[in-house]
Amino acid sequence: MKKKVLAALLSVAMVATLLAGCGSKSEEPAAAPAPAEEEAEAPAEPAESEEETPADAPAASGDLADKKVGVCIYQFSDNFMTLFRTELENYLISLGFAKENISIQDGQNDQATQTNQIDNFITDEVDVLIINPVNSSSAETITDKVVAAGIPLVYINREPDESEQKRWEENNWDVTYVGCDARQSGTFQGELIADLGLENVDKNGNGKIDYIMIQGDPENVDAQYRTEFSVKALQDAGLEVNELFNQVGNWQQAEAQTLVANALGQFGTDVEVVFCNNDAMALGALQAINEKERKVGEDIFLVGVDALSEALENVLNGTMTGTVFNDHFSQSHNAADAAVNYLNGTGNDHKISCDYVKVTKDNAQEVLDMVK
Repeated sequence: MKKKVLAALLSVAMVATLLAGCGSKSEEPAAAPAPAEEEAEAPAEPAESEEETPADAPAASGDLADKKVGVCIYQFSDNFMTLFRTELENYLISLGFAKENISIQDGQNDQATQTNQIDNFITDEVDVLIINPVNSSSAETITDKVVAAGIPLVYINREPDESEQKRWEENNWDVTYVGCDARQSGTFQGELIADLGLENVDKNGNGKIDYIMIQGDPENVDAQYRTEFSVKALQDAGLEVNELFNQVGNWQQAEAQTLVANALGQFGTDVEVVFCNNDAMALGALQAINEKERKVGEDIFLVGVDALSEALENVLNGTMTGTVFNDHFSQSHNAADAAVNYLNGTGNDHKISCDYVKVTKDNAQEVLDMVK
């Protein structure tokens, strides 16, 4: 079974990098994730999560094949969410849900479109909703209408703010969020650069890390935290930073390519590091870097997040400095398991968290073997 194969791969290949696996956590995440060096020095045994111990997955009560699941994805064209929704659907089916009773809708990156889809799911009386919101700021409105309809709600990937999550707890609503702490992904991006050493990154010799930042959706908490904590990790390592350029690429490869081309045209060889909030934008950045005849690993450095297959291949061949594995297996499985818990009446914590994994050339092949 794919679940068992994944568990074996995680336990063998990722033991040196995975912090503590994935599991339910009701507490808020730490303000700054533990440094990656601590991972390497004291590798943890793989946690017995739902993914690693199938017997721990919630036992189905009743006939799940009769249960209707509504899934809202913010945008089908997003590379990471394509991996996520495919794994989510497959895992739901493996738990006993009927494929014809799983409806997955494309929000087309438009909140009004997604809101209409949610309204239709409520009218259709689905048994549970799994929502990747177009705008995290819309979570309060979404929660209110779904809770009023008596439907359990699992948010995924895009985290509602703390005040919204506090409402779920105070009212004891059947609402939870499943995802990784974006602060950790940003920290890992910064550490990928800091670990290289100032003497290797500071190509213009000014004693600083001169960088450009390509952000995702500025309303998205993941984009906000990745932007903030990637730079903070450099500063925490004692490095002085100099931001040359910071623009929004909306998670899109083509937009990032244009932005990075503009930045390289404006700042030339002073650009030493390119931070991208996701791998799709990093791939666009790489196209621009190549067009300017710069060489990643020699005179410029490039990092992303998600560990898309193409990005991992670039890390292996040296055309990307590194990326961060956004574990869509754990997240999608935990979201499905949370849905089953609500249907069983056993409930969930209001936040279910996972760890990211820092990816360099040393472990990129192991991660690539998992995501292919």
